Amino acid sequence: MINPFIRIQDLADILIMTFLVYQLYSWFRATRAMQVLFGIGVLTLLYFVTRFLGLHMTSWILQELGTVLIVLVIVVFQNEIRQALYRFSLVRHFFDSRRDEQVHSDFAGLAETLFALASQRTGAIVVFQRTDCLTDLALNGIRLKCDISPQILESIFADGAPLHDGAILIRDGKIALASCHLPLSANPELPRYLGTRHRAAIGLTERCDAIVAVVSEERGEVSLAQGGVLKPCHSAHDLLEQLEHEITPRTETDHHPFRRALVSNLLPKTAVLLTVTAFWLMVTMRQGGITTVTAPVKIQGLPDDLVLLKSTPEQVNVKITSRSSLAPPPGKLDLTAEVDIGDIREGQTTVTIKPSNFTLPPGLTISEVNPPGIKITTEKKSRRIVPVRPALRGALPRGSAPGHVLKVDPATVEIEGPASQIARTEQILTTTIDASRIGRGTEYRAGLSAPASIRILREEPVTLTLTRRKGR
Repeated sequence: MINPFIRIQDLADILIMTFLVYQLYSWFRATRAMQVLFGIGVLTLLYFVTRFLGLHMTSWILQELGTVLIVLVIVVFQNEIRQALYRFSLVRHFFDSRRDEQVHSDFAGLAETLFALASQRTGAIVVFQRTDCLTDLALNGIRLKCDISPQILESIFADGAPLHDGAILIRDGKIALASCHLPLSANPELPRYLGTRHRAAIGLTERCDAIVAVVSEERGEVSLAQGGVLKPCHSAHDLLEQLEHEITPRTETDHHPFRRALVSNLLPKTAVLLTVTAFWLMVTMRQGGITTVTAPVKIQGLPDDLVLLKSTPEQVNVKITSRSSLAPPPGKLDLTAEVDIGDIREGQTTVTIKPSNFTLPPGLTISEVNPPGIKITTEKKSRRIVPVRPALRGALPRGSAPGHVLKVDPATVEIEGPASQIARTEQILTTTIDASRIGRGTEYRAGLSAPASIRILREEPVTLTLTRRKGR
């Protein structure tokens, strides 16, 4: 049984982050980006330690420094980040049909040609593109789009040829580009005798899944680079077997792909899992801290045929449990209980307030709401047309009465509210008007006044005019 303090979501959180961190490690290992990521990881660990020890100034400086470093990493390593995002894209296979069916190349003839160049001490570098895009890695190439043949390979890499300096890119069974510039490896552990061609081959395979064949001009050797590792090829047959094994599509079915992927590179995967778990424990150190905050109650979803008369209480006390040190302090939250009463009926009803009525950031959970419910009183909604009567203060000017009358336009308005109160309402009064200021033939505008629970279905004010009575 899972510990009640560790949720299934927590285990999923650890496993997802382990997968993402291991993917970054496998893509960026032996590169400058990996060294920078390792440095950022050390600073992050130091930040959590200083925050835990209460070193406020040091932790604040490290936090601000981390923001600047993230921007610098994005600017400096934008190509590596673009390549990583391309690898993460799950839909790229739908838009790139050539990934589904690779064209079989004449690897036998190519292997024989490379060893022939090696015997002549002619340097060469051949890139075999697989699933990863090389647009941002193989730069400044000359577009060829021609078949692979010994004559073309020998003419490209011949000493003094215009396209001799650089690599050729083989894609879809054809020579797509020639004279390409490849990124060099920054691995300080590479042997010093390796030249620019070998460092370029290793540097490219550190950043993508391409395979690169290299012919050494000084030693007359043929090597194959894959995954940042350079392996010597002792014969054309040896090179042919490796190319067919790595590039030619598999026809057999792998019955245990998940188990093979899980147990491969077990040591770095275990190290990444332990590191992510340690960070998760540091992030959740504040688990169990309880804070009580006051939240107002917001009623929504009232049916159209009902009127809300009263809702008590208008606010509740909420106990919030913090599960992460990264979560914001509960006391600074703008917390509101949003209660939906769409299925409520007429009369008095008690509605339970649930944790789902609150919106909380990740890392915070609600352990208790007090009181657990609110009392809501509703009544059927009713409408009625009633006359408008002017509310006067004082008497009309001398000479205006009794021969004149104060006319209201419109004479009636429609009101809406609780059925019991609408039935008792016989008229609606205007706002109070000083009667002594009213003159004959002059129009006055006044608002309407009604009880709080009654709504007047008219937005514009009414017009009052002192006119002579009919028949006089």
